[in-house]
Amino acid sequence: MATTKWVIDPTHSEIQFKVKHLVISTVTGAFNSFEGGVETTSDDFDGATVHFSADVESIDTKQEQRDQHLKSADFFDAENHPKLSFTGKLAKKGGDNYNLTGSLTVKGVTKTVDFAAEFGGNMTDFYGNNKSGFEINGKINRKDFGLAWSAVTEAGGVVVGDEVKLIANVQVVKQ
Repeated sequence: MATTKWVIDPTHSEIQFKVKHLVISTVTGAFNSFEGGVETTSDDFDGATVHFSADVESIDTKQEQRDQHLKSADFFDAENHPKLSFTGKLAKKGGDNYNLTGSLTVKGVTKTVDFAAEFGGNMTDFYGNNKSGFEINGKINRKDFGLAWSAVTEAGGVVVGDEVKLIANVQVVKQ
């Protein structure tokens, strides 16, 4: 069967993360520079292979000092590990719901992760491009990937939570 290739449309996609700060509020960040795609061998995305990478230097939490700390060796170590990456497969669960399972590599550490993916549908844009959309959600423990920096306030509060929520709204274009 023929393979169909799709590439991420970065102008209509976003890659975000959320992590607890002081265990009382959530900080949201994003990677603003990323690329990836999907390869399918069927009419839907069941069994499709997915690849993705993000530039660590593009991390953006809307606070420059925090962004610089995240790029440092305390967290992502952008100098030695400029990209994080994912390769995996989509498996249809039913309706518009898929599992996305694969290998996530952050700071040189690769772990198997599972994400929920909701298919948003297909549409042809004004220029005749066939596009599809997905919303992907999951959680990882940052310390599993060597992002182990930690601090405790004088009152005993944890500065950065271990659980990181990952949210990706991705639009792909058929090639």
